[in-house]
Amino acid sequence: MDFPAKLKYTKDHEWMSALTGEVSVGVTAYALEQLGDIVHIELPEPGTHFSAGDSFGTIESTKTVSDLYCPASGKVTAVNKDLLAHPENIQDEPYSKGWLIKLQVEQAGKDLMDAKQYESYCKDEE
Repeated sequence: MDFPAKLKYTKDHEWMSALTGEVSVGVTAYALEQLGDIVHIELPEPGTHFSAGDSFGTIESTKTVSDLYCPASGKVTAVNKDLLAHPENIQDEPYSKGWLIKLQVEQAGKDLMDAKQYESYCKDEE
């Protein structure tokens, strides 16, 4: 499984593209594999503020509905409207076209992992 080195990861299986500035936030390929076929995604409106660890939406598969957790504190600047219309597309390119929200970061979460740490975390979960 691929975990891009440039990203930061959470124990809740979200990723973010950087620690500061406007960042992209998405769900990892590992989580998507566990969820199965994605049928619905619910995301917040731009302008909504979240603290690190807050739920910012949900992702629904044929198996379950899971909360999405914000990896940093900040304000949502954009949502991926393409995924709202076609949620199944998140599985094609989860680390590029599969971003969920853009976030203007105020403070990154404390428990972010690099790619190697996240890979090890996933192996421990299995």
